[in-house]
Amino acid sequence: MAKTFKVNVVTGQGGGGHYATYRAIEAIAQQRNLPWKLQVTDMDEIITGLSQAGEIQNAYETFGFSGHDLYNLMVKGGRTRLWPLKMRLNKFLVEITYQTGLRTFTEHWRKYEPDLVVSVMPLYNKGLYESLQIAQPGTPYVTVLTDFADCPPAFWFDLEAENTLVCGTDRAVEQARSLQIPPNRIVKSSGLVIHPDFSQQAPISEPARIIQRQALDLEAQTPTGIVMFGGNGSRTMLDIAKRLEPLADQIQLIFVCGNNADIAEALSAYSGPQKRAVVGFVDDMANYMRLSDFFIGKPGNVSVSEALAMGLPIITECALTTMSQEKYCAQWVKNNGMGIVVSSFKQVRSAVVEMIQPAKYQRFKQKVSAFDNQAVFEVAELLENILLESILKKDSSAPSSLGLNSPTSAPIPESVPETAQGTERVSTVV
Repeated sequence: MAKTFKVNVVTGQGGGGHYATYRAIEAIAQQRNLPWKLQVTDMDEIITGLSQAGEIQNAYETFGFSGHDLYNLMVKGGRTRLWPLKMRLNKFLVEITYQTGLRTFTEHWRKYEPDLVVSVMPLYNKGLYESLQIAQPGTPYVTVLTDFADCPPAFWFDLEAENTLVCGTDRAVEQARSLQIPPNRIVKSSGLVIHPDFSQQAPISEPARIIQRQALDLEAQTPTGIVMFGGNGSRTMLDIAKRLEPLADQIQLIFVCGNNADIAEALSAYSGPQKRAVVGFVDDMANYMRLSDFFIGKPGNVSVSEALAMGLPIITECALTTMSQEKYCAQWVKNNGMGIVVSSFKQVRSAVVEMIQPAKYQRFKQKVSAFDNQAVFEVAELLENILLESILKKDSSAPSSLGLNSPTSAPIPESVPETAQGTERVSTVV
């Protein structure tokens, strides 16, 4: 009789990268027909629940909004100068509520009894790991970084949490080692985990590309940039549109505004000669990237990784206002020759002029094409191995009872219900 594994993914609502990584894990589990029942632990929902129950005092709610709402408002409004202050406040709040969190999550894990916990969140990993070991000793805990580097230091990494750390860059590996984290806890992946759609999209034919561009009221052959600022958009997108108007006869743009209806409306209403398509939140981001030739946007770690997987050279910014966890992403793009990094999006026009020069574009394109991000497949295999090893420790007869043929293959027998095949999402809000 086959076993179904409860895999609990810890995520949050600040920005779009955490849930994008969760959806990538969900998708690969479904594709590979893995015997996983996915559970979601949303840290922001739990913090809100604790505050409403009077268990903790949430400093942000004094001002009428949650911490993740403040983060998303900062990004939408381009007010990211506040981020270092918010980050320090977050760390302080975690420290002073540590014992409450430990008690809460000990009961949380006892209730949901996960076989494996996968965190795609920074900051909370020590307490989550310790509470898991109190509730269910020996249950494996894996942290998958959604950033190119740990910034500020010890934001993702904690020596006291004996978790497995999945690092998508050499820099992150070096940082983990510098904190004296044992090498057997550090796993280097070939990039950040992104949805398999971005790796598996077949190249679009030229006739199909022409038809789809025309459906967006765009020219068939004009160089096309896709402009993105994460799942919540940003008012900077309107400024970029205005600054690129003088290039209206050379390029056209696709603006993906996410959940930011205000900026989508402003871009749609803005008159000018620039050919542009404006869309809100989309489920088929990979397809919009297939219609594009280059990427313009903030150095969001996951968004940049998705664009690179789709073969798009990058134009991004590294400024004083760039959030600290995104600065290394911009530096990485520059160091690896995969695009142009400006000190301000006020320079976006000159960056685009440089990007569309045929010789320059081809050099960027070659660098991008050589980058092969297979992290989502690597992490799926890693999690399969960790689950199998965990079960083998508990039960020496596990291979015959689980129906697993090898550490890297976990097929689901026909007798297992569909809801056990990675398709069921269990909201675990306290």
